[in-house]
Amino acid sequence: MASKLYLDPELIAKARSAASIIADDVAQFIADKTTVALERTVLRLLGLDGVDAEYVPLPNVVVDHIHERGQLQDGIARFVLNGMIHTGQSIQELGEAIADGSVDLLTLPIAKEDEIAALGRQMANLALETMRANREKRTHYLQTLGAGPQPYLYVIVATGNIYEDVIQARAAARQGADIIAVIRSTGQSLIDYVPYGATTEGFGGTYATQENFKIMRSALDEVGEEIGRYIRLCNYCSGLCMPEIAAMGALERLDVMLNDALYGILFRDINMQRTLIDQNFSRMINAYAGVIINTGEDNYLTTADAVEAAHTVLASQLINEQLAFRSGLRSDQLGLGHAFEMNPMIEDGFLLEWAQALMAREIFPDAPLKYMPPTKHMTGNIFRGHVQDALFNLIGVATGQGIQLLGMMTEAIHTPLIHDRQVAIESANYIFNNARHLQDELEFKRDGIMVNRATKVLQEAVSLLEEIRVKGLFSAISEGLFADVKRAVTGGKGLRGVLIRSSRYYNPLETELRAELGLPSIESLLHTSTAFDEGSQ
Repeated sequence: MASKLYLDPELIAKARSAASIIADDVAQFIADKTTVALERTVLRLLGLDGVDAEYVPLPNVVVDHIHERGQLQDGIARFVLNGMIHTGQSIQELGEAIADGSVDLLTLPIAKEDEIAALGRQMANLALETMRANREKRTHYLQTLGAGPQPYLYVIVATGNIYEDVIQARAAARQGADIIAVIRSTGQSLIDYVPYGATTEGFGGTYATQENFKIMRSALDEVGEEIGRYIRLCNYCSGLCMPEIAAMGALERLDVMLNDALYGILFRDINMQRTLIDQNFSRMINAYAGVIINTGEDNYLTTADAVEAAHTVLASQLINEQLAFRSGLRSDQLGLGHAFEMNPMIEDGFLLEWAQALMAREIFPDAPLKYMPPTKHMTGNIFRGHVQDALFNLIGVATGQGIQLLGMMTEAIHTPLIHDRQVAIESANYIFNNARHLQDELEFKRDGIMVNRATKVLQEAVSLLEEIRVKGLFSAISEGLFADVKRAVTGGKGLRGVLIRSSRYYNPLETELRAELGLPSIESLLHTSTAFDEGSQ
């Protein structure tokens, strides 16, 4: 389709080319590195779960058992598979034995390489089989129950108690929600382990645990069958345990996951090396599991001005897209983020918002874009807030957004109550239905406000991406080119958990995922700069 905003295709191609080079540089930088979280993820996918006598997760216990003695650069899989071969124990039995001190992995004789590799392939393929079965079950539900039309209505539950969350989630689904997002407890992204079991005492949200995922997935399947519509479940694989939570989501059939390459760096001060290594592996898992990822560009506008910083949102979307392709994700899995955050007091702010949203849709035609509601300029005046949300919903349907995180009129007052959500869903449904084909009826002036705005933002994004291409992404972040936030390459939380892989490094999950997703091998990444796009996968 021709661009209604008359965007220059050569400029878009130039922007993508720069983003592709930036992503290639990142892919090469992280190729020879691993992290403690990535190694814990390998253990979880191979079947290790549970906690020790002091309630420390067994994946942490086993990884620390090797890491504290300076051997983790060989990969945790090598030691654990060797331990299973020599003890005859399952991975769960072996993890428990390490926790109680009855087995020391570093004192065991070394099995033959081909024996370790054979067991690694076998166990990795069992993990992939579980993910594949979940993917097929989702497809079956979508084919038999169906789903609502886009934009999907996305609402949040966040009581801190998973059982109360279930009550609220079921109510929201019956009211018309398509996606239920369970907000994580405040600060979970900064703890370097995943809590265990069902939890009831989160603050500002509910802990992301595998058991909580299982409980909510079961509840949404029940209500979906009752109302005749598949309800998608969303959680957050970000922070210091990003790939572990991606694995848990894949094992419990989550459908959508917050998974941004830069969010943790900018807004949680997590070390950028750690984040970019972890995001790559987490996205490979999400890609294979058929998960839609949501990125966090909307957050830039909470710290930067929406008029002045709009181009940084587009630049980040393009970088996130290219990094996602290098992890095996497809365009239809990219819920690239942006937000309705113009100051409502500026003249023609609505037109500027519309231009930004339509520009994103035209540049990413196959992506289920995630559109975020106004938050920064919500004041507690529920009447004005409801109007702001209504304008946001109008742009959402008029620009063909994929995922609409519904605004609440009580934003800036309290966590949404059940009836707050009902009002939000009713308003969105009313506007979406009445303006369903509005975008098909409209054309825009070539020299008008919206066309000029979109062109300006695209040009500025190209300039920014060219600057980042020359400097490199790490330097760009260090200089504060995104969200006016500066982070150092060797600063932030989690750097001690980053390791250079040895020549003996072994990760059967990564090997099998790369093969299944059609991605280049680690060896080729280390020796070549392979620019590629989605079409080459």
